Amino acid sequence: MASTPSAPAAPLPPGPGPLAGLLVLDLSRVLAGPYCSMMLGQLGARIVKIERPGAGDDTRGFGPPFVAGEAAYYLGCNSDKESVAIDLGHPRGRVLGQRLAARADVVLENFRPGTAEKLGLGYEALRAHNERLVYCSISGFGHGGLPEYGRRGGYDLIVQGLGGIQSLTGPPEGPPFKVGTSIADLASGLHAVIGILAALEARHRTGRGQHVDVSMLDGQITLLSYQAQIHWATGADPRRMGNAHPNLVPYETYAASDGHFNIGVGTDAMFGALCRAVGRVEWLADTRFSTNAARVENRDALGTLLAPLFAARPVDEWLALCDRLAIPAGRIQSVSQAVAHEQVRARGTVRALPHPTAGTVNVVGLPFLLSDTPAGPRRAAPLLGEHTDAVLNELCGADTGELAALRRDGVIA
Repeated sequence: MASTPSAPAAPLPPGPGPLAGLLVLDLSRVLAGPYCSMMLGQLGARIVKIERPGAGDDTRGFGPPFVAGEAAYYLGCNSDKESVAIDLGHPRGRVLGQRLAARADVVLENFRPGTAEKLGLGYEALRAHNERLVYCSISGFGHGGLPEYGRRGGYDLIVQGLGGIQSLTGPPEGPPFKVGTSIADLASGLHAVIGILAALEARHRTGRGQHVDVSMLDGQITLLSYQAQIHWATGADPRRMGNAHPNLVPYETYAASDGHFNIGVGTDAMFGALCRAVGRVEWLADTRFSTNAARVENRDALGTLLAPLFAARPVDEWLALCDRLAIPAGRIQSVSQAVAHEQVRARGTVRALPHPTAGTVNVVGLPFLLSDTPAGPRRAAPLLGEHTDAVLNELCGADTGELAALRRDGVIA
C-alpha cells in the first residue's frame, strides 16, 4: 500500500546540488553509514550502494512495517542512491569493488575494524590505486585506541550507555532511558558527513585524500557538551532530571488543563515578563526566584507554585501568552503531527517521491536550505540490485557477456 504524502514538495525543487560530480561508493549498511550517504546524496553526490545479493542491506528485513514489500526502516535512510548487488566475499566480487573504488571520490564503510582489509577493500589497498580517495570508516569505537574495543561491534543502545547519554535521560527516580531515536547512529552519520566534507576540502589544497575515522563512542562524548563541563566543574556526575534543565529554571514540560507543553524561560527578563503577565509580581521580589541562579537552587519551590498555575488553563492559551511575551514555548507533538507541521510543510522538509513498487513514499530531506545550489531528496530508496547492470557497465566497463557470467556464478544479482 502506497504511503499518503503528508507534505508537499518544497517551493524550490532540488537542483544538481553542491556535491554534484562526486562519486561515493557506499559499502555501509543499517543506519549510521546509510544516513551519512543519504545526506551526501541529497547534497548532489552520486551514491553507489553495494548490497549483498539476496538479502541486501540488513535493514531491508527490519519490520514490520513494510510498504509494498519494502521495509519502512530501509526507505527512511536510503533515498538518492543506486543499488548494486555484489557479493564482496567472492574473489570476483572483490575485484568489482576495487574497480569501483578506483573511480570513486569517497568510499564509506562501517565494517568492524579489520573486515574491510580482509576483503581487500581497506584504505591502504584502495588508495594505492586512487591517491585522491577520501575513505571514511564508521565503527563503534574507532580504528585507534585499545585493541580490544576495535574488535567489538557498535550498536546504538550499547554506545548510548557507554557514552553517558543514557545516564542523563529519564525521570530522576527510576532507570536510565535511551533516547527515543537512534541518536548514537544518527550522530555518527552526521559526524561522518562533516569529516568527509573536511577531507574533500583538504583535497582541494593537497590533491590527496585521507582516512576519516569516525567513532560512535567519540560522537556520544561530543554530545555531552555542557554536561561534561558540569561534571568537571563540580566533580560530580550530572543527574537525570526528566524534562528539566540543569542550568535554567523554568525550562521544562508542564501540564496544562488539557495536555502538556514545553516552556523555556531563558533569561531573567523573560521570567519577569511571565510573572507580570500572570499577576505574580511578588515572585520578582522573592530572593529565591529573582535571578536564574536562585531559581536553579530553588527549582522545587518554584515548581510547586508553577504547577497549579499552568494546570488552570489550556495549552493554546499558554502558547498564545508566551508568543505575545516572546518566550519560547511549544506543544508536545506526536511524530505524525511533527512531520505534518505547517512550518515543516512550508520549508519542504518532507517530500513525496515516486517509488517503483510502493507508489509514493515520503522522504525527510536536509535540515538546511541553500540559496545558490538547492539540494534535497530527488528519488526514493532503490530496489535491491536495481542499478547493478547499468552501474557496472558504465563505471567498470562490464559488457553484456561479463554481466551474464557474473550473474550466473552468483557474484552479482
